[in-house]
Amino acid sequence: MTRQRTIKETVTVEGIGLQTGKKVSLTFRSSPADSGINFIRTDLPNKPLLNLQSMVLSGAHGPERRTTLSLGPMQIQTTEHLLAALSGYSIDNIVIELDNVELPGLDGSAKGFLDALEKAGAVEQDQPRRSLKVSEPVWCRSDDRILAAFPSDEFRVSYTMSYADDCLGTWLYYFDRGKNSFKKEIAPARTFCLEKEAMVLLKLGLGKGANYDNTLVMSRNGPVKNKLRFPDEPVRHKVLDLIGDLYLLGMPVIGHIVAVKSGHSLNMELVKALRSKIF
Repeated sequence: MTRQRTIKETVTVEGIGLQTGKKVSLTFRSSPADSGINFIRTDLPNKPLLNLQSMVLSGAHGPERRTTLSLGPMQIQTTEHLLAALSGYSIDNIVIELDNVELPGLDGSAKGFLDALEKAGAVEQDQPRRSLKVSEPVWCRSDDRILAAFPSDEFRVSYTMSYADDCLGTWLYYFDRGKNSFKKEIAPARTFCLEKEAMVLLKLGLGKGANYDNTLVMSRNGPVKNKLRFPDEPVRHKVLDLIGDLYLLGMPVIGHIVAVKSGHSLNMELVKALRSKIF
């Protein structure tokens, strides 16, 4: 029997939000079995709490290049990289305290969050780990974007990224949780945008905390003022985002996820469809 896990020690991570540019401090604390993943906004009156497993997923949305959780006036922006790290490190129960609206961007990947979780350490708890096993195909679609979940004995992702722009083109990536290392092969992959998009995003009020170190600005000659960590780093980051968004379920998925040009909005549609199988 696989048991639930929480962290051993309290650990703090500080940084700047990729989109808002606002300074933020996160504190990770252990949490009892069956309590799930809990966010607390310490900067708001009464320090409101948002629990992933009990939230209504209409309060989670994925436009504007990030996943945002909402509960009334309370928002928590850009959750996908941290949730990917929690998934990769198999943490079921945790309290995450933050003092601003957006999680820190760190280096634009999940690596900094995973490093912090490993520093805190993990401990098994006395309850079995819950999971969602895909028993029949579940899929959603938007124009030429498709995202589906199929039965499988392990968590797998087959991702096809396709851009008409010469800067990126078409890439395929396959991740098998039983054979591949999330820590080495997915967590370090950084977020990206096209060079021609950068100024447009700033005019839209996005990317205020982005720079050439934490965001791959892709030109025809490769990343501007940076080097790739992997030849296919952008598609690996798409897989990272998808893993993080799927962890909004609050439990691991056992199934084969097949994605074609999927982003946060479509990821959220699949999460909602899968969640209906739980409740």
